[in-house]
Amino acid sequence: MFKWGQDIGIDLGTATVIAYVKGKGIVLREPSVVAVDSNTGEVLAVGKEARRMLGRTPGNIVATRPLREGVISNYTVTEKMLKYFINKVCGRFVFAPRIMICIPSRVTEVEKKAVIDAATQAGARKVFLIEEPIAAAIGAGIDISKPCGNMVVDIGGGTTDIAVISLGGSVASTSLKVAGDKFDEYIIKYIKKKHNIIIGERTAEDLKVNIGCVYPKMQDVEMDIRGRDLIDGLPKTITISSSEMLEAMIEPALMIVDAVHSVLERTPPELAADISDRGIYMTGGGALVDGLDKLLQEKTGINVMIARDTVSCVALGTGKALDNLDSLK
Repeated sequence: MFKWGQDIGIDLGTATVIAYVKGKGIVLREPSVVAVDSNTGEVLAVGKEARRMLGRTPGNIVATRPLREGVISNYTVTEKMLKYFINKVCGRFVFAPRIMICIPSRVTEVEKKAVIDAATQAGARKVFLIEEPIAAAIGAGIDISKPCGNMVVDIGGGTTDIAVISLGGSVASTSLKVAGDKFDEYIIKYIKKKHNIIIGERTAEDLKVNIGCVYPKMQDVEMDIRGRDLIDGLPKTITISSSEMLEAMIEPALMIVDAVHSVLERTPPELAADISDRGIYMTGGGALVDGLDKLLQEKTGINVMIARDTVSCVALGTGKALDNLDSLK
C-alpha cells in the first residue's frame, strides 16, 4: 500500500521516542534503545524489544541508548533507529515525509546539524527543528503567540529545559543535563553506598516510578528489590522505603529548582508578573516524580501545574507546530 509523504512530528527523547502524524495523532511510543551486534554492526532490535535486553546481553550484543543527555551520542545507531521508526510509522511512501524534531533549548550548531543529518539519512524529505520548551508549551495548550509570559519546565530523560515564552519565542531559557536519568543515577549510588548492593538502571527506574519522591509523603511506602551484594557477590533482596528514596533523589531535584530560580531572576519584570499570575507549567515524564511540583511551588512561591498528558506534550506540540508551519517559519 503506497502512501503520499506525510508530516511527522518526532519527540526524539533520551528515554522515549514519540511520533505524531498529522491527522492521526500519536502513532508511536517506543523506548529509544537499540540492540546492535558488535561484530557485524547489524541492528537486532529497536524500541521495546531492545529495552528488555538492557543489562542482559551476551558479549557480542550491545543494547545501547544512542541519545545521551538530550543529544546524539552515537550517530550511526541514531540514524538506524530513526529509519526503523519512520518506516514503522509511514510504511511505503511515494514522497519522503517532512519531519519536525524537537531539540533541547541550548544545543550547539554541531548538535543541531547531527539531528538534521540523521533524520535526512533516515529518509526525511525536509527536516525542521523546534525547541523543546516551545513544543511542550504548544502541546500543553498554551497560546504562545500572545504578548504575555508563560513559564514551562520540561523534564525529560536526559535534559530539563526551562523557558519563559512570550510572542512565540523564548525570552529567557536554560537547559541542564539533570532529568529522569540523573534521578536513576543517584538512586544507584545511594543504594550502593548505604546497602552495599549494586542494582541496574531498570531496577532504579522501577524504584523511582513506584516509590520515588522528592517531598515527604504522608505515609511511608516500601518496595523489595534484588541486586548483587558487593561483599560476597551473591544476589540479595532488600526492602527500600520512600523516605530513603527522598534522601537519594532530593539533590538532583534541588538542582532543577535552582535552575528555575535562575531563569526567573533573568526574566523581565512584566513577564515575571505574568508568571506569578498564571503559574509554572511542568511537562515531560520527569514531571511525574512524586512531589516535584510541591517542592517547586514551596521554593518559588508560584503556583505549579502539571500539564495534561504530560509525557506526550512535546510530541503533541511538535505535531501542532507542523500544522502551522507557515506561521512559525
